[in-house]
Amino acid sequence: MPHLENMVLCRESQVATLQSLFGERHHFSFPSIFIYGHTASGKTYVTQTLLKTLELPHVFVNCVECFTLRLLLEQILNRLSHLSSSEDGYCTEITCDTFNDFVRLFKQVTKAESLKDQTVYIVLDKAEYLRDMEANLLPGFLRLQELTDRNVTVIFLSEIVWEKFRPNTGCFEPFVLYFPDYSIGNLQKILSHDHPPEYSADFYAAYINILLGVFYTVCRDLKELRHLAVLNFPKYCEPVVKGEASERDTRKLWRNIEPHLKKAMQTVYLREISSSQWEKLQNDDTDPGQLKGLSAYTHVELPYYSKFILIAAYLASYNPARTDKRFFLKHHGKIKKTNFLKKHEKITSLVTLQLLALVGHDDQLDGPKYKCTVSLDFIRAIARTVNFDIIKYLYDFL
Repeated sequence: MPHLENMVLCRESQVATLQSLFGERHHFSFPSIFIYGHTASGKTYVTQTLLKTLELPHVFVNCVECFTLRLLLEQILNRLSHLSSSEDGYCTEITCDTFNDFVRLFKQVTKAESLKDQTVYIVLDKAEYLRDMEANLLPGFLRLQELTDRNVTVIFLSEIVWEKFRPNTGCFEPFVLYFPDYSIGNLQKILSHDHPPEYSADFYAAYINILLGVFYTVCRDLKELRHLAVLNFPKYCEPVVKGEASERDTRKLWRNIEPHLKKAMQTVYLREISSSQWEKLQNDDTDPGQLKGLSAYTHVELPYYSKFILIAAYLASYNPARTDKRFFLKHHGKIKKTNFLKKHEKITSLVTLQLLALVGHDDQLDGPKYKCTVSLDFIRAIARTVNFDIIKYLYDFL
């Protein structure tokens, strides 16, 4: 399919595999497909594009948004209901509490004429979150075709391998499909495909080549690279727009863009400021104040909960001890003392990164004591990534 090949680049083998699994519209497809790969490797885009282009009936659900069993099951059923009632435009909201109810209601919804004699696809994005829900959910989805006696395929999209999913009790094995990371050649081809119509393809390809030369060693995320490409392209074009250089004057264009790409290196992934703010900063020769304290953080990838441990350590280090109850207790009353540092290895990893420092002896009876060593700008940057307003909890700012 030529149209599909132009839409999905550098994923020809994965597209061909999925098309062969889907088969003809009226054929029973494979009951469950497990697609995995790192972030921004094209899993979601390829799956959505294929289903939409082939006009196959499907529902797409993000398991981060549907974080409870009821939300997840109702989202699937109601979207299927909307598909089946698209002709008359009328449908009622479905409520569902258990997976047994889901199986029964799924049979009713898929009786509709518009869903008969064709495969219905349920796509579960961020499927790793299913592991935190009821134990029967994952095995149930894997065997949904058998349980409902309907032509349905469940597609799981995840960033982790199938072996991390498989229950100890055993389950139906899905068809596993791997999406590898894009190579630098793949990224060059995909990003060059986005060139603006007012500029030649060769001119934009040369710009992408420069961009990847700077960022590829620290960032291979297609979404982030695409964002950086759009954000910095006006600056790259500036000498051409002003008539100071031609599209082929690569050296002059590079000298103009180099300092701004170095500034952008300080905020890869963070998005601490908006695109409009960044464009304004690009015209400023001084080092942007908004970026202060962030350069070190760009080299540190902290797990989600470790960020909160670091924030708590900062508050404990710089707030007076008498304010601990005020900031750390929900009701300011007496609570049972718990061992906050029980998982010693998490704290030691922060020590290894020199974000915490040991201030005492390892043989202390009540456990080791640590002090947070990061700056205020640094901890504010960390707090912003988890939507935590740390200033409200700092005694000096009250």
